[in-house]
Amino acid sequence: MKRIGFDNALYMQKQTEQIRRRIEAFGNKLYLEFGGKLFDDYHAARVLPGFDVNAKVRLLQNFRDSAEIVFCINAGDIEKSKIRADFGITYERDLLRTIDAFRDLDLCVNSVVVTQYANQPAARAFRNMLEQRGIRTYAHYPIHGYPTDVDFVVSEQGYGINDYIETTRPLVVVTAPGPCSGKLATCLSQLYHESRRGIPAGYAKFETFPIWNLPLKHPVNLAYEAATADLKDVNMIDPFHLEAYGEATVNYNRDIEVFPIVNTILTKITGNPHFYRSPTDMGVNMAGFGIVDDEVCREAARQEILRRYYQASCDYKFGRCDAETAQRVELLLKQLNMTPADRAVVEPARRRAAETGVPALAIQLADGRIVTGKASTLLGAASSCVLNSVKALAGLADELHLLSPVFLEPIARLKKERLNSKDPTLSLSETLMTLSICAATNPTAELALSKLDGLRGCEAHSSCILSNNDESTLRKLGLNVTCEPEFSSDDLFAL
Repeated sequence: MKRIGFDNALYMQKQTEQIRRRIEAFGNKLYLEFGGKLFDDYHAARVLPGFDVNAKVRLLQNFRDSAEIVFCINAGDIEKSKIRADFGITYERDLLRTIDAFRDLDLCVNSVVVTQYANQPAARAFRNMLEQRGIRTYAHYPIHGYPTDVDFVVSEQGYGINDYIETTRPLVVVTAPGPCSGKLATCLSQLYHESRRGIPAGYAKFETFPIWNLPLKHPVNLAYEAATADLKDVNMIDPFHLEAYGEATVNYNRDIEVFPIVNTILTKITGNPHFYRSPTDMGVNMAGFGIVDDEVCREAARQEILRRYYQASCDYKFGRCDAETAQRVELLLKQLNMTPADRAVVEPARRRAAETGVPALAIQLADGRIVTGKASTLLGAASSCVLNSVKALAGLADELHLLSPVFLEPIARLKKERLNSKDPTLSLSETLMTLSICAATNPTAELALSKLDGLRGCEAHSSCILSNNDESTLRKLGLNVTCEPEFSSDDLFAL
């Protein structure tokens, strides 16, 4: 059974209390910059075992009657059709998906702010579409000299040209589908407009990582560096906090670098020279207080860094990241005295591939057993391994064939002869659909199919880069998947 290192209920209690205190500290009006993933935060759940992947949304539900949500999206990202890599959809489609999800949870969505707006055609069309669907939109414009020319930024020609977002609730959550969407600028612009109207309001930031009250080189914080290696984020001791309070806390380079400017802007808007004394002061994150077993979280974070190493290595093979990104994650492994083989499923997958001469996959079940599978003329390695795993979970004999060639061969022929596929083997999704059809009349197949949920949270490793279809299906089943940075064939269009 998976060990728990994080008390989610305790965290939710402390986080709710902290946000309520911050709202009260600013006269009952707080603009809260919400960073990171709102839904499905699997990174946090992996490094903090026990963390609820939807903790942020559940937190907002605690403020259902006192919070409203403002979404930001950069006009340039709309023009470029920027893609969220984890979902494979554009930022604007992800924003629509998130709005729908919030509405389903009865959370108040205020509006969408299009930042860096210069009447770009795609951004203008997106605004029109939202307005037609009954969603208010606002425009925030490029400001000359932003953010360093503070006198100009905090003026009628600076923040003053931005639309004022009408809000009515004590907590205004400002979020976005991805980084560099203008969340901070939107919060500061709103504080300027509120100040001009004589309305007291404050700003705070909520991001889970890095965790400010963990050591700088704690594996959980290093795992954040691994996750943001492409952004070149580096964790640092917050020098402003150390000087102000004599206390060592952790923040990251971008927040520390921009703090003097942000604090000067806040001071100019509010007239309060001690608005905040450090970037750590700006945060409200209480995740560190939810850790109840530090060693469990350390080991979970070490394994996450290993997963990030394999991901970065594969991304480099595809040209999705530069060599420096992959090297940065490898350096983190070395700091922890780890090697790429320090992952239980790596050697079994490599060994099975070496023995058979074909791609192989290994899965570690929750009870510690490791199951392998290899590619064949009818099934890919992922299909074979998943079938072998559910057989193991169901207590079925390994030599038992869940899917007869009588079912598989016609599908392979169809793929090859009618659909002109170069690879007639069944993908994992095709294999599972075939198994579900067989389950209608075969109790053994039905038993095996019922064990798929037992794979959630398990580890998997492939001896070569998986197809997009197989990797996506494994992740949908809840497996943590890594791959050797090797292509399965010389075909350029194989994936």
